Amino acid sequence: MTLDVSQLSPREIYGFLAGAVAPRPICFAATVDAQGRVNLSPYSFFNVVSGDPPMLAFAPLLSGRDGSAKDTLNNVREVPEVVINIVNHAIVEQMSLTSTAYPPGVNEFEKAALTQVPSDLVKPPRVGEAPVAFECIVEQVLALGDGPMAGNLILARVVRIHVHDVHATAAGELDPSQLDLVGRMGGNDYIRAIPAALFEIPKPVRGLGIGIDGLPAHIRNSTILTGNNLGRLGNVERLPTEEEIAAFQQRPDIKTALRGGREARHRLAQTYLERGETETALLLLLPR
Repeated sequence: MTLDVSQLSPREIYGFLAGAVAPRPICFAATVDAQGRVNLSPYSFFNVVSGDPPMLAFAPLLSGRDGSAKDTLNNVREVPEVVINIVNHAIVEQMSLTSTAYPPGVNEFEKAALTQVPSDLVKPPRVGEAPVAFECIVEQVLALGDGPMAGNLILARVVRIHVHDVHATAAGELDPSQLDLVGRMGGNDYIRAIPAALFEIPKPVRGLGIGIDGLPAHIRNSTILTGNNLGRLGNVERLPTEEEIAAFQQRPDIKTALRGGREARHRLAQTYLERGETETALLLLLPR
């Protein structure tokens, strides 16, 4: 299926964007207007965009009905400050409640029974229940359009970080495994970052991986190994030497595996890869 964006309505386009670009972290933004009235609203068009300076960005959309601006957008134009609270599973339902289109001046902290904690450096309060909160100065608001569902990119520089003690290590670092974060999917769906959903991939940042194209053809063209399997193998920095391969083949269990034929070896190597034993898998695969 190929779609011509010019033939779709903004709402139809949004459905593809929100459904495919997911899961998305959630910006739980606290702002105040010129009169000091507090607003708290969630936005899933959100991410970190710079480390130095530390910058977060989120994009409130104009109303899909009449193109009017959300309270958050109006507020940061009046008072260019925001506290971006991170959402975990413990507050996801309360967060969702604050997306209700309450009239200006209504305090969503009270509607959702969330604790309003004074910030250190900015006027908006932070959410006491949030695992992490970032006090920010709004550096720029960039209008990306002027019609219904147009985005307004808000660039916010972090000036203070608050982390609940239970989510910090003894060394004073953040422990992501304890956050129990949630992400936004399409429609009414969310996703929870529970331990069973997490997996590790060695990052190719310190070494120079040989790449999939550096693997022998009989491995690259395997009918058993997946693209993910090949990607893991391509992250090694070198192929084993002939001596290393010969020594490996002397293991009794490997002698048995080598007698099983190429397909059996590739399936066994795949098992090693899924256990994170990349070097063992490569040694098993290299003999033709």
